[in-house]
Amino acid sequence: MLFSSALIGLREGLEAALVVSILVAFLVKTERRHALRWVWPGVGAAVLLSIAVGAILTYTTAQLSFEHQELLGGSLSIVAVVFVTAMIFWMRKASKSIAAELRGKMDDALDVGPAAVLLLSFLAVGREGLETAVFFYSAVQTAQSDTVQPLIGFAVGIAAAVVLAWLLYRGAVRFNLGKFFTITGVLLVFVAAGVLGYGLHDLQEAAFLPGIGTLAFDASATLPETSWYGALLKGIFNYSQQTTVLQAVAWVAYVAIVLPLFLKPSKKTAPAPAAAAASKE
Repeated sequence: MLFSSALIGLREGLEAALVVSILVAFLVKTERRHALRWVWPGVGAAVLLSIAVGAILTYTTAQLSFEHQELLGGSLSIVAVVFVTAMIFWMRKASKSIAAELRGKMDDALDVGPAAVLLLSFLAVGREGLETAVFFYSAVQTAQSDTVQPLIGFAVGIAAAVVLAWLLYRGAVRFNLGKFFTITGVLLVFVAAGVLGYGLHDLQEAAFLPGIGTLAFDASATLPETSWYGALLKGIFNYSQQTTVLQAVAWVAYVAIVLPLFLKPSKKTAPAPAAAAASKE
């Protein structure tokens, strides 16, 4: 759980931190530092909103009945899977053009006024923040009684992301962001598959879905969750020593569909006829 939480925190935190660094660098390089005073309130409001959503989801559900807790937890786990799937595909597609898009949006926002700059900063960071809040709730539900590990994992991942983004901004570190997002994307596919299985199990426990007693396997004796290797698998992939058929089918189907699509090489756009002719001259 510590590893998967740290991975999500690193990935989401780096995306948000890169967005902020791109906006700040654009304003600094175009000598419009005065607009920075509107960027930071937007970023701060997005962070506070994310923390508030995470706290509300995590601590208010304790008042619900067991069935309602499982129903809410399972539903939000599936929402988290949708978020992480959309996130890895979006970043794979947008990693090469995100800087230019953000600079264009900031240029337009500056023409509108301070409120537009604040709103752009809030929305740019808030998306990653809300996703992280949902992931955090899902991680806490998976950890059950141990809510410290997910919190530590997210804190470590986000802190590492902020430091890494700052070093990139200062030019102290240079590495291939495309490869970074590809590697973390592959790892997150397996994390998301585990979250999906756990969410479906919650819905089964809430009697929303059938099959709670139909097990695909029971590895309690050979691979118990209480062992160090079982705990490691549970922390990284949400391994369950008693996995239902629905969980197993969903895990395999998700990985078998999403991973090849994610790793599929992107098609290169063919040059326009005029451009091709010009290149030959």
